[in-house]
Order: sequence, then C-alpha cells, then structure tokens
Amino acid sequence: MSKRGKLEIMKDILKFVQGSRNNIKPTPLLRKSGLSSASFKEYYASLIEKELIREILNNNEDKIVILTEKGSRFLEKYRTMISFIEEFDL
Repeated sequence: MSKRGKLEIMKDILKFVQGSRNNIKPTPLLRKSGLSSASFKEYYASLIEKELIREILNNNEDKIVILTEKGSRFLEKYRTMISFIEEFDL
C-alpha cells in the first residue's frame, strides 16, 4: 500500500465533502479522511485558508463543511492532471 501524498489527501477530503452533497460535519469528515486528528486539523485549516472549503451553520446551528467553487475547480484540475500522468505513463 502506497503512502498518500499531500495533493491526494486534499483531493480525498474534497471528494468526501462533494460526495456528501455539501452536507457533512467536520467530525464525520475526519473519520472518512483516515488521518490522525492532528494531521486532519492541518489539512482542514489549509483547505479553508486556500478557500477550497468553507464552514457554514445549518438551520440547527450545526457546523457544516461545504465545497467552494474553487474547491470544485481543484477537483477538476486534479482529474485532468491524473489523466495526463496515466496517459503518458509518468
């Protein structure tokens, strides 16, 4: 089993948010990420800082994580990059 790189971890977290239809709380996102709590907090803070995800409050005042437009573009570009790497067997 290979170790995930930084971009792959970021992609995975964004995919989990996207797959939840922008309706996931931070704790379930932490569980799905497969990261330690400390590592997750670093990635989470970075994704917010880079404006790839945002936190909002839902009607119950629960903190919800949503994917931003920039986060969606990141996922598109990531897929393009992986296709390029696979196509040229890099």
